[in-house]
Amino acid sequence: MNEKRIKSAASQAVSYRNYRRARDRALTKLATAHFEQYKELLEKEKAFDEQMGKKWLDINGTTAASLVDTRSDSSSAPTNKAGNEGENEGDNGGEA
Repeated sequence: MNEKRIKSAASQAVSYRNYRRARDRALTKLATAHFEQYKELLEKEKAFDEQMGKKWLDINGTTAASLVDTRSDSSSAPTNKAGNEGENEGDNGGEA
């Protein structure tokens, strides 16, 4: 029974990975074909992130919060931000 669950989870992970690859390629093509509209939408999203306290520090989308998370600080232990532990870990994909 456990092998069936592992096989199913692996299959789901591969499907999601393939979906993300196709989605990323499509986004790249759209951004290239409609560059001005892409830049306009990007600026709107950037402004929204800044309103939510996620200020962008560089063009790669690095935010102040993500810089804090990547630093090594021996005084604080890593935390599970998702809050998904135990049996309900089946859908940890995040936003699509």
